[in-house]
Amino acid sequence: MSLNPLRALWQTDQTALNGWLHIPSSWSAEVMARQGFDSLTIDLEHGFAGFETALAMIQAIGGAGTAPLARAPWNEPGIIMRLLDAGCLGVICPMVNNRADAERFVGACRYHPAGYRSLGPTRAGLVYGSDYARSANATVITLAMVETAEAMGQLDAICSTPGLDGVYVGPGDLSLSLGGKQRLDSYEPVMVEALDAIQAAARRHGIVAGLHANSPDYARMVIDKGYRFVTVMTDSGILAAYARQLVQATRGGAAAPPASTY
Repeated sequence: MSLNPLRALWQTDQTALNGWLHIPSSWSAEVMARQGFDSLTIDLEHGFAGFETALAMIQAIGGAGTAPLARAPWNEPGIIMRLLDAGCLGVICPMVNNRADAERFVGACRYHPAGYRSLGPTRAGLVYGSDYARSANATVITLAMVETAEAMGQLDAICSTPGLDGVYVGPGDLSLSLGGKQRLDSYEPVMVEALDAIQAAARRHGIVAGLHANSPDYARMVIDKGYRFVTVMTDSGILAAYARQLVQATRGGAAAPPASTY
């Protein structure tokens, strides 16, 4: 099994640019996969794809040469293992609040002795080769979401979890939990402080910090801060924003700003 392309970027301190998929369609996933993203994440928490549709999307993404990832709907081992068996090269897990949550998540992604993932890489073994089971622990990426005040108080405990590759900020929930008013692309002091603390904790423990941004400008800003896995908007947000601009431009009005979307 070849090295996960995101790991190759991180080994040279480069940022992986990630796309986010809410639309339950293998066709739109394939379109997104051919636009230059390093990876695409199928969102099974707040997006609308079920497992069978997600499988087709994983096939379309991988076929286009982009790394397929998924956000699990919850920290539940069964669906995490199925997504990996289907061919995801990484999983993002929501609402990881402490070391126990992080260990439970990582364990579901790693084969014995590093975890308790069940051996049965039905599609992953077909796609990534007969040595998949032997190399998966060093290849599959695990990203735990930091999105609560509780998690902020447990940053070092979470970031030091063996087998965890990174933490990923859910800015909407984190802002809500910390009492902020801006949900995305926030410059509020409470969020600026939190983002700096998360990136610093990740650096201390030799893992990657990731973030969901809603504009290229904000994405570039957090990349300059040291974030090495950055998402820009979502497929549905991109569609809505460009469609709105197209309508406004055709009617002769000023282009509308991008729609805020989770």
